[in-house]
Amino acid sequence: MDIKIFKKKKKFVKRNLEKKLNFYWKSILYVTFVLIFIFCIFGFYLFIKTNKELVLPINNVNEQDALKKESISIILDLFKDREKKSQEILNSSSPIIDLSL
Repeated sequence: MDIKIFKKKKKFVKRNLEKKLNFYWKSILYVTFVLIFIFCIFGFYLFIKTNKELVLPINNVNEQDALKKESISIILDLFKDREKKSQEILNSSSPIIDLSL
């Protein structure tokens, strides 16, 4: 008596299918390379375009608006006030809450 528990299944593959798959993979590969090439050309075009843009001349330092000493002193006073408030908060005694009551 001949019992075969594990039977090997035979796979029948059409040979034309392999040729079509190879064609599709090759076409996808070629399209990908063409797209990469086009993107490289487009990036180079944008690079050249941005390099040709007009660069504005630098204005003289004397002509620019300078910060006034008063505005700087006002801002420094605000920071000093904030520092005093934060020190008061840190140095103040906080009430201890007893949760056992």
